[in-house]
Amino acid sequence: MTVKLRELKEAGVRYGEKRRGRRMNSRVPIRLEWEGADAKRRTIEAITRTVNPYGCLVFLTETLELEQRLALVNMATQTSNAAIIVWKGNQQPEGWEYGFELVAPDMEFWGIEL
Repeated sequence: MTVKLRELKEAGVRYGEKRRGRRMNSRVPIRLEWEGADAKRRTIEAITRTVNPYGCLVFLTETLELEQRLALVNMATQTSNAAIIVWKGNQQPEGWEYGFELVAPDMEFWGIEL
């Protein structure tokens, strides 16, 4: 099957350029905090896989729901931001893939230049 260059460019516009910021592979220690269905405070510690100014990708062994709101704490900088689970990927040996979006993104939140 032959694909024309124009078709590739159009596909890139439709699919490849949806991200708002540059992603960076970065292992940042985080803590997630939320209120469970039983009204008890829950916390999980994890390490990010990739970060960008607007959120991160994390693997978690716990099952969480899409659109769940929680507090995401950057343990390296001791800063926190409200976050929403916007993507749930496949289950891997290290846990489920989750995409978190920061509610009020701060370009300095991750403590690295993005």
